[in-house]
Amino acid sequence: MNINELAVEIHKNAVEHGWWEESRKFPEIAALIHSEISEALEEYRNGRPEAYVVVVDGDPADVPRMETDILKFGERKPEGIAVELADAVIRILDYTAAEGIDIESLIMAKHEYNKTRPYRHGGKKI
Repeated sequence: MNINELAVEIHKNAVEHGWWEESRKFPEIAALIHSEISEALEEYRNGRPEAYVVVVDGDPADVPRMETDILKFGERKPEGIAVELADAVIRILDYTAAEGIDIESLIMAKHEYNKTRPYRHGGKKI
């Protein structure tokens, strides 16, 4: 599956789950992408791992623990820095599919252009 095909699948899922009952304007999409990035920052600030799930072993008195082995995630909701970044990518791909944008070609074109840029774009610090 290529990036455009993944984008179409992501958008189809968003439509099926009611997120496109009304048309969405770009400012709303941008804010939602930004919110996912902010959630990643909060995970980082809280010292959380890249990806984890919260596990309670069955007894309500048990203390919840974090499981970071992705093979043990099962049906649990993934959390963490990288998971929030994945959410941002999902939102971006959802939008590009909704708009019929060939995001794969644009990513490749921008990547090729970036290869031609000077080191740190001529001296930028960040």
